[in-house]
Amino acid sequence: MPAAMPSERPDLYVVARILEKLWRVGEPMVKTRLQIAANVNYDVFSKYLSWLISRKLVILVGSQGSHERVAITEKGRAAYRRLVEWIDEFVRGQRSYQ
Repeated sequence: MPAAMPSERPDLYVVARILEKLWRVGEPMVKTRLQIAANVNYDVFSKYLSWLISRKLVILVGSQGSHERVAITEKGRAAYRRLVEWIDEFVRGQRSYQ
């Protein structure tokens, strides 16, 4: 688990875990629940969340009186698919697409 994320060189496995959880759940998630699912401390999660938002891979949604939630964007879904394909091909040595 990284102690902190360099501004332009994130741990792609952390990025993948965050995007994967949002993709699998299929609806916006409360930040704390997503942070726990990503298995990083909240300070690290906050930096990754800012990084993901700045690249329009996720957005924050909320309503008055409720907790702010994180939702994956279409760009985030596409990035997650490409990241999984890359990991499968180059790290695991298998192709997950045709």
